[in-house]
Amino acid sequence: MKNKILVTGGAGNVGSALVEKLIINSDNYVVIADDLSTGFLSKLPKANKERWEFIKADVNNYNEISSIMIAHKFDYVFHFAAVVGVLRTQENPVKVLRDIDGIKNVLDISKNTSVKRVFFSSSSEVYGEPVVLPQHEHTTPLNSRVPYAVVKNVGESFCKSYYQEYDLNYTIFRFFNTYGPNQSTDFVVARFLAAALKNEDITIYGDGSQTRTFTYIDDTVDTCLNCFYDNKVVNDVINIGNDKLCTVLDLAKLIISISKSKSKIIHSPPLKDGDMTRRQPDNSKMRDILGRPLITLEDGIERMIASKQFLASIGLS
Repeated sequence: MKNKILVTGGAGNVGSALVEKLIINSDNYVVIADDLSTGFLSKLPKANKERWEFIKADVNNYNEISSIMIAHKFDYVFHFAAVVGVLRTQENPVKVLRDIDGIKNVLDISKNTSVKRVFFSSSSEVYGEPVVLPQHEHTTPLNSRVPYAVVKNVGESFCKSYYQEYDLNYTIFRFFNTYGPNQSTDFVVARFLAAALKNEDITIYGDGSQTRTFTYIDDTVDTCLNCFYDNKVVNDVINIGNDKLCTVLDLAKLIISISKSKSKIIHSPPLKDGDMTRRQPDNSKMRDILGRPLITLEDGIERMIASKQFLASIGLS
């Protein structure tokens, strides 16, 4: 009997990569729901078309998402739909807050239907500006006050509350910067790499001393799938991210070096809010579940350069 799976936000970076790997398994049938506000039809799978379907829908609209969930009677839900991106979330704070409606809609319908577990995409942003590194799932305070992080924190609380009151199982993924061929140039690795491949200036906010960790998409998705297939991190939280620190300035220099670019690095004023100076996960739980070494930043950048999909997305096909 097939697993019927809903992936909201399935036309986005992580969601589309998750769908690609879910439908490799003939036991899975996936419905992708996305309003295409930031997702793209071009990111939908090209293969195994008998194992998936796409429905344009806004998860924040109860009528739209309920008609899908009630009709299909899903076994599992991956709720990845959200307004994402530092600039976008800063410029649209009210739109970000409306994502709380989508979280409530998914959980309300899930508890009243056949859903066995909801997988919720949270974010490293919930930690805010860290007082200690690395950031641990259960001991590091969640102190960010920007709307995007508040919504993710509220979403986590909803998941825990629905388990406590309705016995609806959940898994919370706290994603740290995930990059890969499907990533749009709204995000730092794709933006820097697109500029480098075109020999254009690479713009950095502030002095570039902000530290980040960068996780290749395969590591992110494979961890999610192992949690799903092996029944891991049930009613718990997991950091999903590489723990190797890199400054934004060093990232730009690395991309220029690997791509043999003639790009120059220029600096613009720092972002007003939400651009944390440091970020690093305690990923011991992820490493144990993934069961293999993580892909290095150098290898990941080279994979993106070799990706026809990425090159086409930036007009270099």
